[in-house]
Amino acid sequence: MPPPSTMNNGASSSGPSTSRPPNGQGYGNNASPYGPSYSDPHDEGTDELDLLGDDDDDNDPTALLGDDPLQTDLSSPLTFKRKQKHASNSNSFLSQPARLLSALTGRAFNTSSSSSQNTHDHQPPPAPPPLTTTDPSTHPLHPIPGGPGTTTKDGNNNGPHDRDWHTEGPGRRVGYEDLTAIDWIFEYTKERQRQRALHAHTLHPGFPLLGHIQRLLDASQVWVVLILSGLAVGALAAGIDVATDWLGDVKYGFCSGDVDGGRFYLGRTACCLGYDDSSQCRGWRRWGEVFGARAGGGRWVVEGGVYLVLATTFALSAAVMVQEYGVYAKHSGIPEIKTVLGGFVIRRFLGWWTLITKSLGLVLAVASGMWLGKEGPLVHVACCCANLFTKLFPSINNNEARKREVLSAAAASGISVAFGSPIGGVLFSLEQLSYYFPDKTMWQSFVCAMTAAMVLQAFDPFRSGKLVMYQVTYSSSWHGFELVPFVLLGILGGIYGGLFIKANMRIARWRKSTAWLPGPIAQVVIVACLTALINYPNRYMRSGNSDLVSNLFSECSKLLDDQFGLCDTGAASAATIILLIFAALLSFCLAAITFGLEIPAGIILPSMAIGALTGRAIGIIMEIWQHNHPKFIAFHTCEPDIPCITPGTYAIIGAAAALAGVTRMTVSIVVIMFELTGALTYVLPIMVAVMVSKWVGDAFSRRGIYESWIHFAEYPFLDNSEETTPIPDIPTAQIMTRIEDLFVLTAAGHTISSLSAILDAHPYRGFPVVSDPRDAILLGYISRAELAYTLHAATQPPRSLPPETEAFFAHQPLADPRATLDLRPWMDQTPLTLPSASRLHLAVSYFQKLGLRYVLFVDRGVLQGLLTKKDVWYVLNGAEETRRTSGTAGGGVGDGDMGMGGVARGEGEGEGEGESAGLLRAGGLGDDGDSMTSPGVDGGSIL
Repeated sequence: MPPPSTMNNGASSSGPSTSRPPNGQGYGNNASPYGPSYSDPHDEGTDELDLLGDDDDDNDPTALLGDDPLQTDLSSPLTFKRKQKHASNSNSFLSQPARLLSALTGRAFNTSSSSSQNTHDHQPPPAPPPLTTTDPSTHPLHPIPGGPGTTTKDGNNNGPHDRDWHTEGPGRRVGYEDLTAIDWIFEYTKERQRQRALHAHTLHPGFPLLGHIQRLLDASQVWVVLILSGLAVGALAAGIDVATDWLGDVKYGFCSGDVDGGRFYLGRTACCLGYDDSSQCRGWRRWGEVFGARAGGGRWVVEGGVYLVLATTFALSAAVMVQEYGVYAKHSGIPEIKTVLGGFVIRRFLGWWTLITKSLGLVLAVASGMWLGKEGPLVHVACCCANLFTKLFPSINNNEARKREVLSAAAASGISVAFGSPIGGVLFSLEQLSYYFPDKTMWQSFVCAMTAAMVLQAFDPFRSGKLVMYQVTYSSSWHGFELVPFVLLGILGGIYGGLFIKANMRIARWRKSTAWLPGPIAQVVIVACLTALINYPNRYMRSGNSDLVSNLFSECSKLLDDQFGLCDTGAASAATIILLIFAALLSFCLAAITFGLEIPAGIILPSMAIGALTGRAIGIIMEIWQHNHPKFIAFHTCEPDIPCITPGTYAIIGAAAALAGVTRMTVSIVVIMFELTGALTYVLPIMVAVMVSKWVGDAFSRRGIYESWIHFAEYPFLDNSEETTPIPDIPTAQIMTRIEDLFVLTAAGHTISSLSAILDAHPYRGFPVVSDPRDAILLGYISRAELAYTLHAATQPPRSLPPETEAFFAHQPLADPRATLDLRPWMDQTPLTLPSASRLHLAVSYFQKLGLRYVLFVDRGVLQGLLTKKDVWYVLNGAEETRRTSGTAGGGVGDGDMGMGGVARGEGEGEGEGESAGLLRAGGLGDDGDSMTSPGVDGGSIL
């Protein structure tokens, strides 16, 4: 995406543009925006953004004609530069001191003098026009564009000769529909217009300081949202950690209040605080003791039965919550967040009920003991918090581009509280999530992540001073010969990532295509029962993933409570190695089945656990080898009487390698692991393992797990990285929708009823506008949302136009503005165009770098075809044949060669109802609202 300062001659650009000539024919879109403009005799307005400087003579038609080079002496060299304003010598002499004094005092000084002037020499300038907005969401009904008594873009009331909307430009917009792409260029243009209007509005002649304060308050809105988001995310993460820890421990027993002042709501760690060994804790009562089961097999069976029942109940509760209250709370949420940050609109995905369901469902799902994690879903929780806080400030909430910058920054706080890694969270947002990440967003991400980590540290949910349970430190360093097993761990991590993605995607496709499978809730219950039956007999899988990873990472010399017996005398044996590898294989299978169920579930922590199991096994192998053969040449650097091998370091390197293999991240994983261990000496081995893991994983597939799920769900996400999706070297004419198959609108010949009938008959999301079917000169493009809105508003009070009212898209000199409907204000009269002979690589670059929704192809102003973002996605992902055969991708054609009111055959923007329905099926969620009106609806936000 371009930065807000970027200007181009494309869709939604608001730079200087050319007005249509009186005959209504278009001049195309190839002229430079800084060239001469064609003036309509009926349009006395000027460009809203004056990139050529402040020109007070713009309101004087004679001054404009005076600047016309054709009115000057043609014998002199012809130039298109704007002429400088003429000033007398006295004015030029007095202008500089007056400007300096004006800047210091805030008062404007008039340096011109006249003998007939009766007023004071120093007059303040007239008050600027009131600050207005072009966002239709703030106006229930828009007044007649250009009609008497209405407000224009410039904030002036229309008189008989005032400026109106009938100049070329990006047009007015209404809110984006669900499952559509935003227009990045228009959103940033709107923000630049708002900033300019704010600057003009805050120029108080007598109080310059007040204007600076108002602009400062406006700039501070983003920081308020981010700080509030960080506070909320830190508090929610602490609550989720405490609740998850308590519910996970309830599967084994409870804290009795009869001993040591315990309380039922305390987990095992808090209940046994002060005991070095949890087995000696008297306040913690296991279920076998409660039910009076005898020691041995009977107690094992009773405790296993309670474990099975509670684990299944927790998973069932999470699944029911997701199905009944927030369908978008399922899965990790990161694929959808990547798509939203890329410019796609998914309503209710970041709403109130999604946040509540995600938080509570995540606690229940993790406590069930299923092989899933809460780290990825915490990113979704963080984005929900930021999205809700943006509602406090309309300037952010009403601008989709600014909102996505805030969401990119807030996503970093999710990883910050998940791993206790603020810097790693910033890099995770930069490397994995964000589509557009300017420098200011990095600083904003850092502040939000730091705030969330500080709040989590203040709550101290584990009462250990650690941000996360598996935060460890190492006292020993590594040796050169250990690079060989570290590289081996990298290879195994890449193999794990490649195999896991293939297995998970195959299971997801099988689950989607198999009709005899039970419903989503029944699937969750079955997998939860299967997981509990497999987990309980295996001591390495019985506990939660956080406890397992914490013990696998630990150094034996610092481990006080060895729950898994990894540091017992004789634990370094072949039996332990086999159990660890067996647990890793079972965990692989369970994680592949679990990730994708209709519950909140992440894959980050399960991948780390699988890699840590494998790494610990290899570490024990190296420890046994060094212990049995201390004279081996590779071990000559080991010091006597000091442990040479630390298996915990192998576990953390294996976890980093597995995580890199499944997500294909690199830098952020290294930083996260460094912040977890605090050992700078282990950064190099982690980097080596992560690098090798990514290379091996890329040999299987270029896509990571999140990109694979984006492709599986068919979200129209175009990655900025060209290496992930090779672009065919073909001309765009081979894949664009040609004009013969387009549904276009002509400039005239319509009525309100005929256009309404077209909208009812065709589901397309937009329509190109041409001069007439024969010439097909492109005049612009109008989206379905804008056309439907203006037709509805025109038939309602105060206008109340009849259905037979004439509607047109080009200037009609004889039309009565009170009895006709001019649709030019709602049409994008400067859409981004390319020649039809352009290569596909150029068109894809436009979509990737500018975030466009569509590109029109013209040759000398004549419309040739249309290419949409979804069309490009289908081509790059090899789904063209599926798209063509399914008939759901907006590629359909109209019914007949010519339609009602001069409508030619074709398609719209390519985001029809059929394709949209296949993306996210959230049936029954209801309409949007501004409040929590129903448990099944997340209202209020466009997201």
